[in-house]
Amino acid sequence: MPPSLLLTRPEDASRRFAAGLAHLHLPVVISPVLRIVPVAHDKAGIAAATGLVFTSVNAVPAAGAGRGRPAICVGPATAEAARKAGFSVTEGPGDAARMLPLLAGLGPGWLHPHGRHIAKDLPVSGIVVYDQLPELPSPQAVELLAGAAPVIVPIFSPRSAALVSDWVRAARAPLWLATISAAAQAAWRHEPARSVIALTPDAAGMRVAVESLAAEEPGGQRRVEAPSGGD
Repeated sequence: MPPSLLLTRPEDASRRFAAGLAHLHLPVVISPVLRIVPVAHDKAGIAAATGLVFTSVNAVPAAGAGRGRPAICVGPATAEAARKAGFSVTEGPGDAARMLPLLAGLGPGWLHPHGRHIAKDLPVSGIVVYDQLPELPSPQAVELLAGAAPVIVPIFSPRSAALVSDWVRAARAPLWLATISAAAQAAWRHEPARSVIALTPDAAGMRVAVESLAAEEPGGQRRVEAPSGGD
């Protein structure tokens, strides 16, 4: 029985990820586990910043017009959003840990607009510009998890792993788990039927991880090789 794909990132990010896997011809259900909500913040401080560090596309709208200011972005999707906002972009390799060399030696005045929950602290002054509020699974996701067909579940952070784990406590469907890191894998609270950890902690690595599961390779936890690139 072929698997389906349950995507739990915010809508736009899930659609980008699904587009990169369209060649697999898998049924896709998008049910974000988090809702992005802007919060009050120091807009004048962001406007006056020398440059900005973006680790999520969700932070870009809070930064206002770029006006040609420099922005260091975690990966291509965030870089594209920052360019459209008018920033002069340096594009990172796809995850916060590997973008650290780009942050070395930054002078004063740089800011990192980010969500209330972050996976990694950076050596740049931060400012919270949005919150990530937990959501319940959609009716389509509930129906998918109650079925008999396998469900591939890509997990992009330890927090998402913990929250989606609550969704699947009574799931009947065999769960094939693709996690972005060992930390995300460790935060998962149930034994999946199959699991794989992406070799690179970015969207490209996760696409390859999903492809590996969809190909019905032998089960068990493993890592898979992936090209560079990410959000």
